[in-house]
Amino acid sequence: MQLIPMLQRLIAANSISSVNPSIDQGNRAVIDLLANWLEGLGFTTEVMPLADPRKANLIATLGSGPGGLVLAGHTDTVPCDESQWHHDPFKLVEKDHRLYGLGTCDMKGFFPLVIEAARHFVGQPLKQPLIILATADEESSMAGAQLLAAAGRPRARYALIGEPTGMKPINMHKGIMVEKLVIEGHSGHSSDPSLGRNAMETMHSVLGELLTLRNELRDNYHNPAFSVSYPTMNLGCIHGGNNPNRICGQCELGFEVRPLPGMDMATLQKTIRERIMPLQKRDGVVITIEHYCVPPFATEENSAMVEICESLTRHSCEAVSFATEAPYLKDLGMDVVILGPGNVEQAHQPDEYLALERIQPTIDFLIQLIGRCCL
Repeated sequence: MQLIPMLQRLIAANSISSVNPSIDQGNRAVIDLLANWLEGLGFTTEVMPLADPRKANLIATLGSGPGGLVLAGHTDTVPCDESQWHHDPFKLVEKDHRLYGLGTCDMKGFFPLVIEAARHFVGQPLKQPLIILATADEESSMAGAQLLAAAGRPRARYALIGEPTGMKPINMHKGIMVEKLVIEGHSGHSSDPSLGRNAMETMHSVLGELLTLRNELRDNYHNPAFSVSYPTMNLGCIHGGNNPNRICGQCELGFEVRPLPGMDMATLQKTIRERIMPLQKRDGVVITIEHYCVPPFATEENSAMVEICESLTRHSCEAVSFATEAPYLKDLGMDVVILGPGNVEQAHQPDEYLALERIQPTIDFLIQLIGRCCL
């Protein structure tokens, strides 16, 4: 099977992952396609189910021994609003030297290129194994990467994650903390404030504390490698109350923080709680905070993988503000670089696409990378 038909089948398999259960899908169809194609090339495949039976990771290995190279990517996509697309997002469309479809850029499109590169090494005596890793739920919960970390697998010396970077190597990214804060007050008739506890008024104080903390983070932490050189905080969504003549009984805030490498996530979460939780006693309300986080990432100094990727691409490593599965692979002992054919500007957008001109250069790069790391 050739590259374009492979990508057609991957795009046709809806693998949207979302924190909204009503639109969350499984990725098992994508995993099964990849497993079948790789088995046909002589890879040994292992499907690793998640708690949700619709979802799984795939570890496919060619060759054996210690060390080796992992070529990794996630198989899920973000949700999409089909009404904003000019084409069916689940049907691959070639137009204007581009391949359109949900996941072409971020990042199903990486896998057919990996498979085409791997064909060149079938039957060759690899000194180190080539491992193709496909994960679940990167766009929603990192559940696939977390399962790998808990299992301590796979093991390799090097790893490349094919996220959309415009074929430029990335050796550093910010983390992400997504916070859900809920204030439970007590509703009552608005004619008498003593009849309730207004959750929206407490939220006003919460917002003040968070904005003060945001300014402190901006002033105290800097890394010039990033285009936005400081940690950011975004107040993303807020909901509260249900009528103007009722005291607001509940208010909910969703916000995110993107810390720099070197910042400790647990310490940052502790700081947020120390600023917010005293408002419970002051206002007679109940505050709960839930969080989901991906740590920041940076390669070690003198990274051999950085040197290899910079020499092959003739681009120096850069830093990005989006998060990836790199911290989890690094914790497994791998020397990790992020590099893929798409551009992040096309990711998570209507009419997502991968430029045709990126395909052969990516395959050529992967062939050279595999040769350096596995032969």
